[in-house]
Amino acid sequence: MLNDVKVIICGKEYKLKTSESPNYVFALARALEAKINELMNSGSGSSPYSASIMVALSLLDDLNKANKRLDNIRTQTKEYVDEAGKTRIERDAAQKEIEVLKSKIVQLENMVKLRQLKDSI
Repeated sequence: MLNDVKVIICGKEYKLKTSESPNYVFALARALEAKINELMNSGSGSSPYSASIMVALSLLDDLNKANKRLDNIRTQTKEYVDEAGKTRIERDAAQKEIEVLKSKIVQLENMVKLRQLKDSI
């Protein structure tokens, strides 16, 4: 369901249709306006339009860097999962070998007992 939300940024009203909650959209609008005002008040003499462009570029830069970090995390996670899978296969093979060796130990112990029994007779 789409919500109709009106926000005012730098004195201009914007009507939005969004699936996000109105409170979330209001918070975004306040944060955007604060960034624009901060840039305009920094002494750069920027107009609201120029400040908006600079804020948009900064936010896109942040988004691109965050996406790269996310891609790196995904790659690392995939590597960890692959390594864990290989380790699990190696563990399973080692456990099977341990069972085989335990069985051989039991056989050898039985052979020793049988020899001892033969020698005692």
